[in-house]
Order: sequence, then structure tokens, then C-alpha cells
Amino acid sequence: MAEAENLVAEIESLEEKLALARQSIQARFIGQERVVDLTLASMLCGGHALLIGLPGLGKTRLVETLSTVMGLNGNRIQFTPDLMPADILGSEVLESGADGSRAFKFIEGPIFCQLLMADEINRASPRTQSALLQAMQEKVVTVAGETRALDAPFHVLATQNPIEQEGTYPLPEAQLDRFLVQIDVAYPDRKTERDILMATTGTEEAESHQVFTGEELIAAQRLLRRMPVGEAVVEMILDLVRAFRPDDPSATERVKDLVAWGPGPRAAQALMLTVRAKALLEGRLAPSPADVLDMAKPVLVHRMALTFSARARGEDLGRLIDETAAQMTPTEAAA
Repeated sequence: MAEAENLVAEIESLEEKLALARQSIQARFIGQERVVDLTLASMLCGGHALLIGLPGLGKTRLVETLSTVMGLNGNRIQFTPDLMPADILGSEVLESGADGSRAFKFIEGPIFCQLLMADEINRASPRTQSALLQAMQEKVVTVAGETRALDAPFHVLATQNPIEQEGTYPLPEAQLDRFLVQIDVAYPDRKTERDILMATTGTEEAESHQVFTGEELIAAQRLLRRMPVGEAVVEMILDLVRAFRPDDPSATERVKDLVAWGPGPRAAQALMLTVRAKALLEGRLAPSPADVLDMAKPVLVHRMALTFSARARGEDLGRLIDETAAQMTPTEAAA
């Protein structure tokens, strides 16, 4: 009983701190509450996020603000076709000592930070993109045969432009699967855009302030994994993930016709974590089956692929996920 009471007290304390963090973020990144919540959720889960949006929608500003609010050491890499793996990871250089001796010294690359912004990640070659794979999954990098640990916590927030695809290299499925969520950054509504204009074109701009430290974020990530998850939520996660596998008996005819391959167990793991984060951000002690449906699209859309004929007909994965999730009600899963 005492342990449960302590857990409730810790969750409530974290919820208050998260509310302060959101306020501080929205002082500089106005509106787009859904984008802010999904990005915060990915960090609470210890994961990485892929932000999809046109230039000028504030993606870089959001990442810079998060670095301040969460108290993390951040770096930014502008991905280009000529970027090499050593430009990200670092390299060894030969140094000469005062006594004439020579030895190799490792110069750390920008990946040695706590919050890495990978801007337009799909503009780099597959060779360079693959340099991030080990770092994103294992939080270490291997250079010149030596494995070096990255700072903790370590998060990658990558951006992609969905329109201009000339000269880009699509991310391989293995790397897409390393992103906990895909976040679509849309145009702001008229009122939000007016607020942005008034707040950013004067002589002074609002500043965000630090709310978390790196150690506090790690503690929050551990606390999140201790949150209770009800049986109805677990069943909803399993139902949803398996419904998008074309060879599963629970898949609909539409899914079998449109989907080439569906989400794997990592998608179910991502849902289990992100529904907890959503509950935390909304001030609740445990997630509900409705949270699973709400997080379905950002967790699953980049972990599936349409068939060639479906792409030719102009079908959309996001729309398919929304349609399928709408047919699954929390009451059915609980039953």
C-alpha cells in the first residue's frame, strides 16, 4: 500500500512539472499543442521522434526550445548529400607532442550530446544515415574499432520536408523503425498564426526557461515504466497492431488489399510506452484504451508500407490507420 501511495505521489509531482514544461515551451513555440505533446511524449519514453513538415513551421525552433526547457546539451546537424559519417560521429587525428611523440586523439562529433537535431535527415546518403542507427538504438557509437558511450539521456529529433524529394534518400525501414513516433507538423490555424506574428516580429521575444535537468528526465523515464497498465489497454494494443498485419486472421480485407507489411513487436512496445506518456501529460495516473487509438497514427504510420498497387491508386496509410482505429472501440477491447 505504501509503495502504491509513493508511486501516485511521484506521478502527481511529475505531472505538475510537465505542466510547467509545456507552458515554458509554448512561450516560444506558439500553438501546435499536439506536436508539443507528442515530442514530449517521445522524450518521456526515452525515444526519438521524426518531425514531418514544410520549411518555416517552427520545427527547429521547437527543438531549440526543448533543449532549454529540458536542460539538455543540444547540437544541430544540417544533413546534406556530401555529409560523411565522420562529420557526425567524429574521427581520430594524429597529434604531435612537445617531445616529438605522436599519438592519435579522438575528436568528438556533434552526435556527442543529449539532444541531437538531425535537420532534413533524408538529404544525406544511406551511408551517413546508417551512422545514426547504432547511436539511436544502443546509445553508443563505434569509431576506429572502439565503442564510445553517448551522453545520457540521448534523443534524436529528426526533420523531413515531405514535398521536395529531389536529391533525397528515403530512410530505410530499419532506421524508420528506430523512431518512436512520426509527428506531422501542419500549418497553424489563423488565430495561432496571428499570435505567432505578434510574438515574433517585435523588438523582444518571449523566452523559455529550464524546468528539467538531464537527471530529472531520466528519473521521469524510469517512473513512466512503473505506471500501471490495465488489461483492456494491453488487449487494445495487441488488437490494433495485429489488425494491420495482412497475414493475420484479424486483418480486414481492406488491410490485406492495401498493406504490404505491417508493424512488428517494436510498434506494440512503442504504444505501451506512449499511452503512458499521454496519460502523464493529461494528468492521469494510468492510460485508457482510448489513448491507444489516439496514439495509433504517430506510432504506426512509419512502421507499415502500402503495396505498389495501393500507392498507384493514391491510398494513404494515415487515412487507413484512422479508419481502422475508428472501427475499434474501447468497450469492445475491454469485453
